[in-house]
Amino acid sequence: MTPESSQFWAECVCIGHAVGLIIFVLGLGTLLPWNFFITASQYFNERLAAPNTTSNGTSGSTSKDYNYDSWMALLSQLPLLLFTLLNSFLYQWERFRVAFSLVGIFLLFSLTAALVQVPMQPDAFFSITMATIWFINMFGAVLQGSLFGVVGLFPPRYSTLFMSGQGLAGIFAAVAMLSSILSNSAALGYFITPCVATLGTLLCYLLLPHLVRICTPSHTKPL
Repeated sequence: MTPESSQFWAECVCIGHAVGLIIFVLGLGTLLPWNFFITASQYFNERLAAPNTTSNGTSGSTSKDYNYDSWMALLSQLPLLLFTLLNSFLYQWERFRVAFSLVGIFLLFSLTAALVQVPMQPDAFFSITMATIWFINMFGAVLQGSLFGVVGLFPPRYSTLFMSGQGLAGIFAAVAMLSSILSNSAALGYFITPCVATLGTLLCYLLLPHLVRICTPSHTKPL
C-alpha cells in the first residue's frame, strides 16, 4: 500500500483519531496519580493522628502534630522545580525517561496501596509518606517535561488534547474522593485506581510510536 493510495490516507485518518485518544490518555495519566494522592489528605491525617507506641508497649496520651499538609506542599514542589529544570537539559533517552518515570510512579502507588493494610507507627508512616511524595513528584516532573516534548512534535490540536486530559485528571480525582469516605477498604481501592491508570498510560505510550510509524512515509522521519 503506497502513501498515495486513498485507502492509506483513510487508515491514517482513523489512526490519527487513535493517536489523539492516546495523547489524551497520556495527559490524563500525567496528573491523575498525584491528584489522587493530594485529595487523600484526610486519610493520611487520620493515620498520623494515632499516638505513637513506646518500646514498652504503652502509647502516649496525645498525638503528635506532623503538619502533614505543609510538609506535603514543600516536598512536592521542591522536586518538581529541581527535576523540571534538570529535565530541560536532557535531550536523549526520551523513551527511557518516560517509561522509567511511569514504572517508578506505579511502584510508589503500589507501596502506598499496600501500606493501607499494614499497621505502622505514625513516625514511620510519616517518613515513608514524605519520601513517597518526593519521589512521585520527581518522576512526575521528568514524565511531564518529556511528554510535553513528545506532544510538541505533533500538530497543535494534539497539545489541546493533552491539556484536556490533564484537566480531566483533577476532576476525576475529586469525584473519586467525594465518592469515598476513605475507610481502610475504600482507601485500598482508591490507591489501586492510579496504579491501573499508570499501567494504562505506559501501554498507550509504548503503542504510540507504532501507530505514528504506519502513517509516516518512508522518506519522512517518524515522530
